[in-house]
Amino acid sequence: MLAFSGGEKPRREHMKELVEAIVKALVDNPGKVVVSALDGEQSTVFELRVAPDDIGKVIGKQGRTAKSIRTILGCVGMKLKRRFTLEILE
Repeated sequence: MLAFSGGEKPRREHMKELVEAIVKALVDNPGKVVVSALDGEQSTVFELRVAPDDIGKVIGKQGRTAKSIRTILGCVGMKLKRRFTLEILE
């Protein structure tokens, strides 16, 4: 279970683990899931890389799955007073 305590670094790591866990549950090749975090002053951008065959599963029909993941990040970000965004890289 994810606990949000401590400084800025643990929060970012928890969010990174959350994104990783969600995406690994969706794809056929969970070993190829790579999430990297780029920190800004008030925001963190998560860059997501998956196997080429799994891009469609992460994006979903009409982008619904990706939008849902971004919504979760937005909700947690409001609680933590930090903006989290997700970029899906090919």
